[in-house]
Amino acid sequence: MQPIGVCVGITPFNFPAMVPLWMYPLAIACGNTFVLKPSEQDPTVPNRLMALLKEAGAPDGLVQVIHGGKDQVDGLLTHPDVRAVSFVGSAPVAKAVYSKAAANGKRVQALAGAKNHLVVLPDADKDQAIASLVGATCGAAGQRCMAISAAVLVGAAADWLPDLKAAMAAVRPGPWDDEGAGYGPQITRTARQRILGAIESGKAQGADCLLDGSECDVPGYPDGNWVGPTLFANVTRDMSIYAQEIFGPVLVTSNVATLDDAIGFVNANPFGNGVSLFTSSGGAARRFQREIEVGQVGINIPIPVPLPFFSFTGWKDSFFGDQHAYGKQAVRFYTETKTVTARWFDDAPVDAPNMTIRL
Repeated sequence: MQPIGVCVGITPFNFPAMVPLWMYPLAIACGNTFVLKPSEQDPTVPNRLMALLKEAGAPDGLVQVIHGGKDQVDGLLTHPDVRAVSFVGSAPVAKAVYSKAAANGKRVQALAGAKNHLVVLPDADKDQAIASLVGATCGAAGQRCMAISAAVLVGAAADWLPDLKAAMAAVRPGPWDDEGAGYGPQITRTARQRILGAIESGKAQGADCLLDGSECDVPGYPDGNWVGPTLFANVTRDMSIYAQEIFGPVLVTSNVATLDDAIGFVNANPFGNGVSLFTSSGGAARRFQREIEVGQVGINIPIPVPLPFFSFTGWKDSFFGDQHAYGKQAVRFYTETKTVTARWFDDAPVDAPNMTIRL
């Protein structure tokens, strides 16, 4: 295996250290150089990563950072020296990056959006399931591609909605130095307005809003981009609040009768990033992990992000490309395979040309 050449990483705001660290360490370990285009919304963390890399003794130019927006991205996607592009972001942008980079002959891995489900069977540990739903929905203010944003309650698990509402209502956002806060603000005013619009859309389309965080107020921070925990019930697949990735502390719930119905419900969704099942039945878990059409599956684990020696394996509209990020697949992504066939001759005479493939 040999290096592929110049590699590019285009990364989002929500994990300004972790996502770049999925990319350039593996790329340079495979012998490549790397150009990082981080989110323009929080550029200081990538700058600090580069300072630490230089402090560790990396040569100048091994990893470079380019700040900017669409013009800078387009320049990288079409540059003749770039051989491979890694991207993490929303589904529409991921699809556009994949199409443009591939059309220009680049190898591409584009990690896209999600609608991650947590399926709860009535035999699950109730307290664990509820605590996991609250944390996986509201943690990081819902601004992570593996956040749980849809719960599928099977059978009698629907009776747990009042307890789920109470648990979510006990969580609140706040500034970084508030030890009682469960999470922080949305990244921008625009993001907050988008989430508030999704909440209003859910109400207008007939979903039951059991807990509304639209009017969340944090004392001392009147201009903060706050959204409180929000819970919807009786959500159907045709509602925009279910169909769209909200990227905020909003959980939609739907009720189904059986595990079969839950599997069908999840599989009908166009995204396939992550899914979890909470149950005490090993048989149900085995069946679920076999039949579900999602790339990363958790059993009694709310956010099934794989450890680094595996790969981040989103399916369907959550990934565009062939080789996934980090793990063994990333090594294949950042290298070319060369096959060498050799033969050494002794002093035997050549009687005639070899007209076959036989050696």
